[in-house]
Amino acid sequence: MTGKDIAGLEEAREMIPPGTKINVTFLGNEDLEMRVAAAKAVKEMGFVPVPHLSARRLRSQAELEEFLGRLQEVGATEHVFAVGGDPAEPEGPYPDSLTVIRSGVLQKFGVREVSIAGYPEGHPDISDDVLWNHLDEKALALAQAGLDAVILTQFAFDTDPVMTWIDAVRERGIDAQIRIGTPGPAGIKRLLGFARRFGIGANAMIVKKYGFSLTNLMGTAGPDRFVSDLATLLADDPTSGDVKLHFYTFGGLLATSNWAREFVAAQSSGARR
Repeated sequence: MTGKDIAGLEEAREMIPPGTKINVTFLGNEDLEMRVAAAKAVKEMGFVPVPHLSARRLRSQAELEEFLGRLQEVGATEHVFAVGGDPAEPEGPYPDSLTVIRSGVLQKFGVREVSIAGYPEGHPDISDDVLWNHLDEKALALAQAGLDAVILTQFAFDTDPVMTWIDAVRERGIDAQIRIGTPGPAGIKRLLGFARRFGIGANAMIVKKYGFSLTNLMGTAGPDRFVSDLATLLADDPTSGDVKLHFYTFGGLLATSNWAREFVAAQSSGARR
């Protein structure tokens, strides 16, 4: 969710299981008060807030400490997501999430678990070698700091690169929980727009595997096929370790929450039959 989505979270709260992790983004057009208010709302509604720390948007260590201090006041610092962020040039002393992790600041404010980014289909502006090196270094830095790690990935349409990437992560000796990003139900045009923005493969073959067609862009698509296929592949791969899902709610919190509840109910019904 964003800082503007408190009303949407209130609308969806009955559809979301208590204790669900809900990430709170760090957008350039939102301020400290909006981010803290959103994290507070997540906590008060019985969920687990995961505020984002956008490294290149932080103008100073003092700003990072102020943000974490305010989050700690509302009980929202145990879980955070450290990410590089969008600006091409850092606005302060943190060029990437690794420098935030190595700063030693997080532990002072009660952080216990840090999510870091994963890119099964690569990054449009960062080479694969750099991505892997940073993943190794971040996993090591978190272990040395006594902090738990979660790898949270960009969203994906294709299970093949996701499974290849998961296997590569495990082969590097990284056993952190992986949360595979998947978009909740949303308009097909909107999904493709986000895919292009983040450099995610969206050719005809891939989107057909996901469950919609490039020739019909007017409808809404959900991740039913992707999630089902991924679950089957993970069940057949005993080395994949702890893998869960992370939903990007492009179509709204309520739509994604309703989809998830209906999907689980359908799976349970099928299992009983």
